[in-house]
Amino acid sequence: MGNTVKFHVEASARQLQEQLVKWRRHFHQHPELSFEEWETSKYIQNILKEYDVEVIPNIAKTGLKVIKRGKRPGRTLAIRADMDALPIMDEKDVPYKSTVSGVAHLCGHDAHMTILLGTIALLDQYELEEGNIVYIFQPAEEGYAGAKHMVEEGVLQNPDVDTIIGLHVHPTAPVGKTTVTPKFATACTDAFDLEIIGRGGHAAHPHQAIDSIAITGEIITSLQQVVSRVVDPLEPIVITIGKITGGYTRNVIAPSVKLEGTVRLLNPELRPLVKKTMEQYVQGITSGMGATYTFDYEEGYPSVYNEPSLIEPLRRATDAVLGEDSLAIVNPSMGGEDFSYFAQQVPGIFFRLGIQNEAKGITYPNHHPKFDIDEEALHLGVAIFAQYAIRYFEGE
Repeated sequence: MGNTVKFHVEASARQLQEQLVKWRRHFHQHPELSFEEWETSKYIQNILKEYDVEVIPNIAKTGLKVIKRGKRPGRTLAIRADMDALPIMDEKDVPYKSTVSGVAHLCGHDAHMTILLGTIALLDQYELEEGNIVYIFQPAEEGYAGAKHMVEEGVLQNPDVDTIIGLHVHPTAPVGKTTVTPKFATACTDAFDLEIIGRGGHAAHPHQAIDSIAITGEIITSLQQVVSRVVDPLEPIVITIGKITGGYTRNVIAPSVKLEGTVRLLNPELRPLVKKTMEQYVQGITSGMGATYTFDYEEGYPSVYNEPSLIEPLRRATDAVLGEDSLAIVNPSMGGEDFSYFAQQVPGIFFRLGIQNEAKGITYPNHHPKFDIDEEALHLGVAIFAQYAIRYFEGE
């Protein structure tokens, strides 16, 4: 039966399209924030009653582990989708826009859940002779490391996962195309908080104060030297200060200034060097100008590492569904993605599914208030996942 189902994978996925749209629009209209995806989880569990799978709820609070067991023990493939929405107002003028004020699926996680449900539905027809498929519905990707919590709670064990695959819908590619980056595909997403502590005073008498704003200006400029003069220029790295707070009014020298920023880099081995050098620069400048400081550096999501040996199996799956040359190799992104926590534990592959359609006006980037997807991509995502899974177990 495996060969028969594989031969008809795309057609079977296309037959699910009406149901996929229904699921996706329900998710889109009823978004929930990180670790609050209770109704989303219930909705998924209700759907899963139709299929021959084992459902383990409440992993990392709202997450689900869904297992399809084969007739005999063997390798285990995991397929992951994230569940949470963003605290952003949905500004699209569509019938399925968010019904929750200030919360919306503007990153495509509604599509991810839908595609995974469709994959479960399609592969429910597939007789798995050997091994297991673990479907992971993961909460709290948007900055709360839901994947990390699921890993800590054993989602990759019992059965032990050997390989994991995931996707992200993305408007940088049109419908019918996919992209992937070998090795480090996304950035580490570290954060820092810095306070420059001077001494306030009257603007007319700067010599009697220690001007924290002037010192901050020197520090902002110097921190860019970490990127341009300390780290190998072939290593991608970004240091961005996104928020500065300080001062009272125009004629008062501010006693202190607070800065909040992010560090993005692909190679996680550079984290200690960057942190150490940043603090050395801050320490040198503040000491020389009579100020003090506090500096907190917090490591965020690690880089997603795409196992190079999994690129070709992905290419064979996308070619089977979309035709030849449908998978493009692209440069890494300096954005973050907590799929990385799964890929730290087992070999992983994470790719982008094109959802752009200029004719329909679907061009807005992820996290934009008008972000949307061309829903024709839904059954294509299902077919790619299913093709990858079947070929994985049949050794192709």
